[in-house]
Amino acid sequence: MTLVVILRAKEGQEGLLEAELRALIAPTRREEGCLTYDLHRAIEIPGAFLLHEVWATREHHRLHTKTLHFLRWDARKDALLAGREATFWSQLA
Repeated sequence: MTLVVILRAKEGQEGLLEAELRALIAPTRREEGCLTYDLHRAIEIPGAFLLHEVWATREHHRLHTKTLHFLRWDARKDALLAGREATFWSQLA
């Protein structure tokens, strides 16, 4: 199961948002069921980031949302984000 999350920083919060997202990478990659957890920064859209996540199951992702590092992020995200879109995808080929 793939999750694509597009995040846009509030003006002036780009650096803090990037730091918060980078802090999620190492602990998330160590989680059971995490197959891919990659962070990208938009080349042409200032303050835009993309998380490409691949989880073994939807349950593994649900458990991810209960971890201390995710809960820390969840408590801080509203101060940093101007927008967020998250979509689950199913691989066809």
